[in-house]
Amino acid sequence: AAPPLLAQKLPTLIVAVSHKHNRLPIPYRKGETVSCLSWGSFRLFTRGPNLTSPDAVGSYLKLHLAPQEHEVFGVIFLDARHRVLAFEILFHGSIDGASVYPRQVVKRSLAHNAAAAIVCHNHPSGCTEPSLADRALTARLKEALDLIEVRVLDHFIVGEGRPLSLAEHGWL
Repeated sequence: AAPPLLAQKLPTLIVAVSHKHNRLPIPYRKGETVSCLSWGSFRLFTRGPNLTSPDAVGSYLKLHLAPQEHEVFGVIFLDARHRVLAFEILFHGSIDGASVYPRQVVKRSLAHNAAAAIVCHNHPSGCTEPSLADRALTARLKEALDLIEVRVLDHFIVGEGRPLSLAEHGWL
């Protein structure tokens, strides 16, 4: 158990810091002490944006990947209800390729306790057509993530125009 002094100061500290940044999502009145349990519950069960369609995912990824000058590879980690846990760019490459290591994708999936994932990368050339290497990588990632029961829902390629969804084209 925490020392009594710390237990008394911690909730007040959370209100003060959160109020300063206007980030306390649970209702409180000025000077009121907020339970650490309420704050912890909010932090544990709050998810990122709701990506309910391929178009929504494409728009989200275009916002994050289109400005990149070099090829990058990222993953949207999802919970069991396909709500966003996190988005991370895991690998940075050159102008025409990036080395992707399935082991690292597995490690990050486990770290986020993900149930599903949407993998993605950009093509700085603008062409969204998947290469044979893109399709092979998707298959390798699916196999690796299947071993830890993380389902790969899609692989997006961001370039010029609308991002390409491998699942929409039946290539997943």
